[in-house]
Amino acid sequence: MSHYKEVTTKELLKRKEKGAKIIDVRSVNAYNGWKLKNEGRGGHIKGAKSLPIKWTKYMDWIESVRHKEILPEDELILYGYTAEESQKVAAHFEKADYPNISVYNSFLEEYVHDESLPMEKLANYRHLVSAQWVHQLISGEKPSEYTNDKYVVVHSHYRNRNAYLTGHIPGAIDMDTNALESPETWNRRSPKELKKALEEHGITADTTVVLYGKFMFPDNDDEFPGSAAGDIGAIRNAFIMMYAGVKDVRVLNGGFQSWEDAGYDISTEDVPKNPVGDFGAEIPANPELAVDVPEAKHMLAAADSELVCVRSYPEYIGEVSGYNYIEAKGRIPGAVFADCGSDAYHMENYRNVDHTTREFHETAEIWKKNGITPDKHLAFYCGTGWRGSEAWFNAWLMGWPHVSVYDGGWFEWSNDPENPYETGVPEEMA
Repeated sequence: MSHYKEVTTKELLKRKEKGAKIIDVRSVNAYNGWKLKNEGRGGHIKGAKSLPIKWTKYMDWIESVRHKEILPEDELILYGYTAEESQKVAAHFEKADYPNISVYNSFLEEYVHDESLPMEKLANYRHLVSAQWVHQLISGEKPSEYTNDKYVVVHSHYRNRNAYLTGHIPGAIDMDTNALESPETWNRRSPKELKKALEEHGITADTTVVLYGKFMFPDNDDEFPGSAAGDIGAIRNAFIMMYAGVKDVRVLNGGFQSWEDAGYDISTEDVPKNPVGDFGAEIPANPELAVDVPEAKHMLAAADSELVCVRSYPEYIGEVSGYNYIEAKGRIPGAVFADCGSDAYHMENYRNVDHTTREFHETAEIWKKNGITPDKHLAFYCGTGWRGSEAWFNAWLMGWPHVSVYDGGWFEWSNDPENPYETGVPEEMA
């Protein structure tokens, strides 16, 4: 029996009003909206923070707690699918000297059944899938929120088939990001090239495509650091596929790391691709998802839009270009900063400790402070498109209505000497 005080639904609501922090210890996928226990409503208790029991296995668990501004002086109320889950996480808080801990054990039995009790979920959570969902799919089952009869699982990489051949999800084919983006400009390829590439990989507009990549500790001293950042490359491929017109694109939340963490079988078979005769739609079916230089300049001058710079701070202030093939340093004047993390090949500020996508409330709150809000047309960019695509995907998952990727990014902008640029710390950040 737990020695942690158990609260009722009524007490939970009352204490929440008084400032208690509600902690959801279920998986990030349940938090986002997946009904993993076939519950009547998916999502989480409104205002709850996501702190999955899985993370307690990490040595730096307490860092994740602090990162979420959950402090020892806070009153905490933990809930999950089972009382055991809540108690295990509560024990970790107790060891870390958090004295005021309660558990709420009526989430499944009461909370989700009462429509008057507020819940929240990620608007497009269906497109961020779990390892369990993918496992059901490739095992011939019909996972939830899936009605198609044709799918392709794609292991994404950049110039690194070895990342695929050394271990991948059984049945997955590999796709080099170069198939969809040009190595000369790093922009999306032409409609004709995209059509050919997608058809060669067995993808039509009506195919469900599940994408993932493998994080392999990128090193800026490597000739091609992006070869170790397949986790970001997968979301770059997802963006271009959605731009082209693939109607059902899913991304494995956490990438290959999530598959490994779940303990599922790993294959080293070189799975052949099964080409299709026709993509089945005019490319691009969704041209509004991509912005090029002329529209980017127009957006900079408009009051109802923002160019959003998803680079590292040293890149933003012009200390480094961020890439071994880009000489120019600086930023696009007027662009809003949305810090990616340490460098061009990491997205720490958008990821959790297990590489899953960060709690969407946190991302939205950080963006809001910088004036990045859903009422504007937002075009996310970075150096060449990968990080910009991941930030864009976050906004798209949240259901923000008018979001794009400025595909050329700093690479294309800085290649034109006529384009203005800035360096140093902006006045408003100083």
